[in-house]
Amino acid sequence: MSAITSTVPNAADGSPVESDPADIQAAFDGQLDTALQWRTSTAAQRLDRIRRLRQAMMAERDALYDAFRTDLAKPPAEVDATELLPVMDEIRHALAYLRRWMKPVRAPVTALTLGTAGRVHYQPRGRSLIIAPWNYPLNLCLGPLVSALAAGNTAIVKPSEMTPSVSGLLARIVATAFPPTEVALFEGGTPTAQALLDLPFDHIFFTGSPAVGKLVMAAAARNLTSVTLELGGKSPTIVGRSADIRQAARTILWGKFLNDGQTCVAPDHVYVHSDVREAFVAECRTVLAARFGDTADRRQASPDLARIVNPRHARRIAAMLADACERGATVLAGGEVDVEQRYVAPTILDGAPPDAQIWQEEIFGPLLPLRTFTDIETVIADIGSRPKPLALYLWSRDRSEIAAVMGRTSSGGACINHCVVQFAHGGLPFGGVNGSGIGNAHGHYGFKAFSHERAVLTGGPLMPIALFFPPYKPWRQRLIRRAVDLLRLPMLRLW
Repeated sequence: MSAITSTVPNAADGSPVESDPADIQAAFDGQLDTALQWRTSTAAQRLDRIRRLRQAMMAERDALYDAFRTDLAKPPAEVDATELLPVMDEIRHALAYLRRWMKPVRAPVTALTLGTAGRVHYQPRGRSLIIAPWNYPLNLCLGPLVSALAAGNTAIVKPSEMTPSVSGLLARIVATAFPPTEVALFEGGTPTAQALLDLPFDHIFFTGSPAVGKLVMAAAARNLTSVTLELGGKSPTIVGRSADIRQAARTILWGKFLNDGQTCVAPDHVYVHSDVREAFVAECRTVLAARFGDTADRRQASPDLARIVNPRHARRIAAMLADACERGATVLAGGEVDVEQRYVAPTILDGAPPDAQIWQEEIFGPLLPLRTFTDIETVIADIGSRPKPLALYLWSRDRSEIAAVMGRTSSGGACINHCVVQFAHGGLPFGGVNGSGIGNAHGHYGFKAFSHERAVLTGGPLMPIALFFPPYKPWRQRLIRRAVDLLRLPMLRLW
């Protein structure tokens, strides 16, 4: 099978080669008949498509290790753990539960609908567009594709131009598993994305920055297209006085420096209680030395640390670090930078003032700023004054503190005494709130994101509603008036 795709290297000047708009239009038009046919697709047919995707993906496993090494210097263990494993789990979840998800759901009868039967039917939305980012280019491309296929949709996929080696392999995977009338993949940069967003898709699933998410939402609005936006934000982490400091340091630093900090749900910054600050910093230094080396040279040579995606992003993170230091921040660990090698050391710093760039922008790199607190109320207030993040992490064994933070903050998701792994829980909705995202993904929630919940009501031989039909004779008027009055009473459950 072959997909319509532009599987070509970047141009000589380093810019991505764009896909032909005529090919994009042809793929979009070619998927219309398929999308209409798939409205009545069976669970067996959908599961077959998902299995084809899994087979094509796993056939490229060794090639993917090389591609990720080229694009992100990503260790094979991280490729397995953060790219392949989540998609395989998504597939396994769909294979196990799809038949259940597809069944119509009964809606209990209401007072005004006595004598009827209501069901919610899950219909495919139709032709879907998936725009994936560069930080987890396989996971965040194929994971949503599994949900789209489970829901019975066709798809056009646009991977990031910043990871060309992985994107080329994704094109090959898609071309192996599907004809372009089912799934097509297009490589390219902004012009390709704009050409895709001009089309009247039935659903758009976008993962990326809030700034670009606004552009995607604006483009979708022109066609009244529904969207799922998986965005980001400065996810705060709180280490309370009662926290297990060793476990907190080990887990927070794993979540922060996974993929070199280029993770949408990574801890962005840490509020640490003054009573445990010194112990937390000491434990962090111990963890960094054990994982990546006890000297600057050893850390830079570590095979277990990925790299920043390109020199431009490395330069941005270096500038953020320099700005913090110029404003009085102290580097507690790390701090080394080699922009051309796309290297920024895992860095912990303290004392950056509130107006420093590091507190204003999502870091998306291996910098972890600390802020000391003594009263949890100040932390809750500070979090509430900022845009709602994609995640919030709290390390505490104090039940009242946990209740206060969970009850009075807002975030897409949250972990208590853990971090990041909420993304991997197929039974939980994954998504943001307001600026950090719209809609949910994964498992049943991903299936529903790509489905239209169609209300279907079936009438029976008895139709009490006929009592409300005109002409409105006095007795009918009294009956209708009495019905309104009765609805003021508590509901009587009939089931």
